[in-house]
Amino acid sequence: MINLTEYGYNDIYEMQITEEEKEIGLIPARIISVQKETYRLITTYGEKNAKLKGSVFYQDARYRNYPAVGDFCLIKANTMGDDVIYRVLERRTCFSRLNPTLRTTVSSASEQIVAANFDYIFIMASLNHDFNVRRIERYLTTAWQSGGIPIVVLTKADLCDNYSSKAAEIEAIAPGMDIHVISTLTGFGMDTLDKYLKPATTLVFLGSSGIGKSSLVNALANKELMKVNEIRENDSKGHHTTTYRQLFKLDNGVLIIDTPGMRELGVWAVEEGLGETFFDIEELAASCRFHDCSHTKEPGCAVKAALDDGTLSQGRWKSYVRLKKEAGYSSRKAAYLRAKTERNKNVIKKQRSEKY
Repeated sequence: MINLTEYGYNDIYEMQITEEEKEIGLIPARIISVQKETYRLITTYGEKNAKLKGSVFYQDARYRNYPAVGDFCLIKANTMGDDVIYRVLERRTCFSRLNPTLRTTVSSASEQIVAANFDYIFIMASLNHDFNVRRIERYLTTAWQSGGIPIVVLTKADLCDNYSSKAAEIEAIAPGMDIHVISTLTGFGMDTLDKYLKPATTLVFLGSSGIGKSSLVNALANKELMKVNEIRENDSKGHHTTTYRQLFKLDNGVLIIDTPGMRELGVWAVEEGLGETFFDIEELAASCRFHDCSHTKEPGCAVKAALDDGTLSQGRWKSYVRLKKEAGYSSRKAAYLRAKTERNKNVIKKQRSEKY
């Protein structure tokens, strides 16, 4: 028998289970991998494949919480085949993005859950051609929205002579945040990650392909759990070592969610994350003479003054404006979905009242 508390299960999730659900034999499980419509989970009985209960998830699929890696679910164990997933328990933390395959219009765009129920988010970037401050700002914005604690991990220090200056660039946009420079090849800086490596603590690794996520999984596990591919030296481009999201439990009890490299990270409902990541800009905007200042031509604009004297860089300002615009788009989509869901509920209620 497996103790599910070793996989992060606790009273937060236990309290969500109703007596009725217990009476019909539903038990908790954690999703450890998702490949298309195949779910792999862990329960007290061990690892099993599982499928969704169709009558729950497929009747109104667009508005159901589908399981993501890291989710805790209620399932009916099946000794003769795949277990059956009945319900996803409320997520403690959740990292999501605008679905890159459905983003052409407000009506077609959707949220894609990347990982759930983690404690720390390792935002990873390698100290080669991949290093991009603006991209890290984008990840930070979404990470702060998730409810987890973002940590910046700069990898491949062995390939960089000026890693201190690169770390300083990140410190400038994220003062006070934990920033670690490491090399899994030489072991440099690896000991600085020890404070996050606690039993039943879940880490999620995020970043582009070829930055060393799989290498870090192997280094922390002290064995090869993941295949590692070489990158092209001329442009530092990597192949997708990880092809699907999966959760690993290391021998020391640490839980790691490894994710495929993201070519793009469209933001989804990140108003709070914007405030955390760009607090300096929002403080400037709050001190403008006019509360509805557009930061273009108005007199007494603190943002324009900071841009003019160089205390606010054009790159950071443009990044903020772009992300704020994207956040507005995804917020309109979220509002559209909520309104549509409410209309559907009202239609169903009306049909039931007319029937009975």
